[in-house]
Amino acid sequence: MASMHIAKKGIRALGIAESFSGRERSIIGGVVMRKDLRIDGFIFSSVCVGGTDATIEITRMIKRLNRNDLNVIMLSGCVISWFNIVDPDKICREIGIPVICITYEDSKGLEADIIHHFPGDEMRLSLYKRLGTRNTVHLHTGLDIYIRVWGMEHNEGAKLCDTFTLDGKVPEPVRIARICARAVMQYEYSSIQAVPPQV
Repeated sequence: MASMHIAKKGIRALGIAESFSGRERSIIGGVVMRKDLRIDGFIFSSVCVGGTDATIEITRMIKRLNRNDLNVIMLSGCVISWFNIVDPDKICREIGIPVICITYEDSKGLEADIIHHFPGDEMRLSLYKRLGTRNTVHLHTGLDIYIRVWGMEHNEGAKLCDTFTLDGKVPEPVRIARICARAVMQYEYSSIQAVPPQV
């Protein structure tokens, strides 16, 4: 596992977050952000609510960016869009970039919920179990987040999350990605509403 030069000014993170409103598909937003918090790119995709396509769609989205200057991928959660579970280890191995999965609340886990909503879906349950345990990160803002890391050491992931957090407890790349995804979702919904009925 190679060590990352966290102090480098040119570090770029790709923050990925979703906007989920209960419809058939949710919007995934991606924001490239430099360590100085300058935004350096956007990308969008969508995944099936309650599906199993999160990993492949996020991987495709990263490849479509066609960037060779990304240093880390920050995911806002590994379980998105009604238990559509992301496999960060697979993304890390296929893309060749470290991945940090960030969550914001303490939790006893989602195994019981998955069993309840998807009885007999052993593949989904197994994928969730493979995510492993989360580790607490105490940010300079005085708040805590919980992370899992792939392709880097925990302390490196913790430092990156702290560096990219301006205030509160949501690192800026995923905070902006969430705002952008919500805007795209709202635009798409308003566009559908504005289409006149066919006669």
